[in-house]
Amino acid sequence: MKHIIKYLLHSVLFAGLGLATLFAVADSADTLDLSDGKRVYEHICQGCHMPDGMGAVGAGYYPAFAGNPNLASAQYTALVILIGRRNMPSFGEGDMVGEKTWFSMTLSDEEVASVANYIRSHFGNAYEDQLTAAEVKALHPR
Repeated sequence: MKHIIKYLLHSVLFAGLGLATLFAVADSADTLDLSDGKRVYEHICQGCHMPDGMGAVGAGYYPAFAGNPNLASAQYTALVILIGRRNMPSFGEGDMVGEKTWFSMTLSDEEVASVANYIRSHFGNAYEDQLTAAEVKALHPR
C-alpha cells in the first residue's frame, strides 16, 4: 500500500509539472517570435517532425517532410496545418472543424502560409510556388 501511495503522489507531481509546462507554453504563445516560416517550424513543428524534417516514429507517427510527395500541393500543406490530420492538432484561427482542445495554439493565415512555404522549400524540397495569406484564408472550411 505504501508503494501505491508513493506512486500516486509521484504521478500527481509529474502530471502537475506537465500541466504547468503546457500552461506556461500557452501563456507565452503570444510572445513567441513567429515572424517567418523557419521560426514557426522551430517553435512548433520540429518537436514532432524533427529539426531535419525526417519525421519520427515512437509514441506516434510523425511523417517526414523530406521528399514527401504530398507537399507538391501548397493547398494540401496549408489545409493540414489549418485543420490537422490524424493526431496532429489544428493550428487554424478560430474553430475550424469542431471543438478546440484547451491547449491549442492558433496561427494566422500569414503564419500558415509562411511555414507551409518554408516546409515546401526546405528538407530537400524545392517547390517554388509561394502560398499567400489570402490563399490560406480561402481554404477555411467556412
